[in-house]
Amino acid sequence: MKRVAILMGSHNDLGVMQAAADVLTELGVPNEVHVKSAHRTPEAVSRFVGGAADAGYGVIIAAAGLAAHLAGAVAANTSLPVIAVPIAAGTLGGLDALLSSVQMPPGVPVATVAINGAQNAGLLAAQILALSDLALGERLRARRQAAADQLIAADAALRP
Repeated sequence: MKRVAILMGSHNDLGVMQAAADVLTELGVPNEVHVKSAHRTPEAVSRFVGGAADAGYGVIIAAAGLAAHLAGAVAANTSLPVIAVPIAAGTLGGLDALLSSVQMPPGVPVATVAINGAQNAGLLAAQILALSDLALGERLRARRQAAADQLIAADAALRP
């Protein structure tokens, strides 16, 4: 099975990005978390991303706040799917990161989830990998059904 790389612009982002790692682990998807900054360690980002496909990665999740350039820098250096997680930071509460992530130029796509939406980024990465992994697809369906069953039970508990 392909792995998922979770890149963060700062170790401070781990509080948000742990949700992506947790959901991937729950689904049995191998994943690794790395701190790589598009601005402070651009060469390291380029080296890592340039070799990601050969290293067995199938999707890269990139999280950053403020200017949020990490996802774009990653996407510029790979043809692997890239998912951005804008992080709420600074005076704009993540809106700047969201806009930086979604306003990519033609030819350099970056899928973007909600501000601090790391869990959905993990789920989207798993869905992408499930296109070629039927067992993973079944685990995703089972997870979704369990969530629906939980909601149905909560609704039923409201009535005598």
